[in-house]
Amino acid sequence: MGERDQVRPLAPASERQISDDEEAAWYFKGASKKRCIKCCGFISALLLLQAVVVIVLIFTVFKVKDPVIRLNGVTIDKLELVPNGTTPKPGSNMTLTADVSVKNPNYATFKYQNASTSLFYHGMLVGEAHTLPGKSKARRTLRMNVTIDFIMDKLLSSPMLKSDVGSGLLPMTTYTRVGGRVNMLNIFKKHVVVRMNCTVAANITSRTIQSQDCKRKVKL
Repeated sequence: MGERDQVRPLAPASERQISDDEEAAWYFKGASKKRCIKCCGFISALLLLQAVVVIVLIFTVFKVKDPVIRLNGVTIDKLELVPNGTTPKPGSNMTLTADVSVKNPNYATFKYQNASTSLFYHGMLVGEAHTLPGKSKARRTLRMNVTIDFIMDKLLSSPMLKSDVGSGLLPMTTYTRVGGRVNMLNIFKKHVVVRMNCTVAANITSRTIQSQDCKRKVKL
């Protein structure tokens, strides 16, 4: 027989067994790699979803909104007039009570450390009051009465008092300032200062406020 007709001997069984083991190992390695890729993809998608949720919460629920301060009404108490007149009696007391509300639109409590209200008559300070620290609960409205005692000597010394008393109306300006902080889960903290200027006209005879105009301003 020629060289072409010679039969090559089969590979030993041990060599065929090694090849089968390598093929199985390659198969399981490929399957493990696919599972790893799927697992990494799932974790990445989960992290991306969490990031989207956090971003949405930051710009919606966790976004600090401006508290709203409002002057609901004003009354004048302890007003003593001279006999048969409309002029405040010298040495008497005159008190103004302002009904102020603070609306908190946030999902966290608004805690204020100091709140003050100043009363002006033709640009002259004639009264001032301070409110104790407090808090406005989440998405609630806090109402408080602020009592201001007039400094009668300053009021009576104004050259404009006589003409204003003659008209029956006492024009005044109130300035209220409330400073505090909104704390979201001890993560998002914002210091907020709410200011409100109001121009009011008090009716001396009826001891009520005839008109009022308020402007609010918030500083973060």
